[in-house]
Amino acid sequence: MEKMKAAVIGTGSISHHHIMGYVNNPATELYALCDINLERALDKAEKYGVPKERVFADKDEMLRALPEIELVSVCTWNSAHAECTIAALNAGCNVLCEKPMAINAKQAKEMQDAAEKAGKLLMIGFVRRHENFCKLLMEYRDADFFGDIYYGKATYIRRNGNPGGWFGDKSRSGGGPLIDLGVHVIDYVRYLMGKPKAVSVYGATYQKLFDRPNIKKTNDCYIAARDHADDKPPCDVEDMATALIRFDNGSTMSVETSFSLNCQPEGKIELFGTKAGAKIDSTIELFSDLNDRLVNIEIDGSRELNFDDMFQVELDHFIDCVGNGTACIAPAEDGVELMRILDAVYESARTGHEVTL
Repeated sequence: MEKMKAAVIGTGSISHHHIMGYVNNPATELYALCDINLERALDKAEKYGVPKERVFADKDEMLRALPEIELVSVCTWNSAHAECTIAALNAGCNVLCEKPMAINAKQAKEMQDAAEKAGKLLMIGFVRRHENFCKLLMEYRDADFFGDIYYGKATYIRRNGNPGGWFGDKSRSGGGPLIDLGVHVIDYVRYLMGKPKAVSVYGATYQKLFDRPNIKKTNDCYIAARDHADDKPPCDVEDMATALIRFDNGSTMSVETSFSLNCQPEGKIELFGTKAGAKIDSTIELFSDLNDRLVNIEIDGSRELNFDDMFQVELDHFIDCVGNGTACIAPAEDGVELMRILDAVYESARTGHEVTL
């Protein structure tokens, strides 16, 4: 069977995982690359064996010149997600768009509408939905192990981890840790809670510490991969965000996320149900009662996937959805709902009041 031809728009650091996902899947061929920084795209093309004639600096030129492309990964900075995704969908491609789906819910809905009009798949890069721990917890949830999950906590805290570059430039990123890191854990918790709809949000954001360039970089200060060409990029995003989200089924979620915060770094999610609870960080812990005694449970043999493995599973799922019609576990409507939540957090932070959705 002829391999499906795949293209990647945006060849910065995150693109590596998408590129390898296509290279490692026997059903696909890494066919074309596009980046506004042509030199960077050419470097990636040489590394992964893409001919120079299929490397572009303009997405529209690529999509016109190569109508045979079936799969597109959008790995640009956030403000370009909508434009690139809609262009690829209109050209007849199926799209896997990195998180966050867009920089606001309006753009996200336009992307969803474009996918429905084109009759193509738009999958959102909620990569943590594809990890082993998530699948295990979904099994327990579906077996009613937790009972009614009425509260969740989404935490992704960096002590000194502003990635720099476009991540700190609100015009390109759309925001700071809330839209970059919070998107992962908010989606993770909401997904495990059964994807309830948000009905109200109260949030606060802080811009106190910025990117702290004076701090010497040591092993205890997490610094994300810097992927930018600016010598002195702006830093006008929040460095910490917190929120309380209420859902239509009566459940609630608390959120804490930061680039810079005077605390111990941590990344975890917690679920609290009427029968049992769970905490997920580098391991899974389950909390329940047995024979009228409280018990803590470890799942034998459970292993967290590393980043590369998670992305491979995600790309394999995308390819399977397109090639075999498998139901997508991260569809566009979930991305739209998450953007509604993020919009509401930022609006609540701006006004100082609860936002009703």
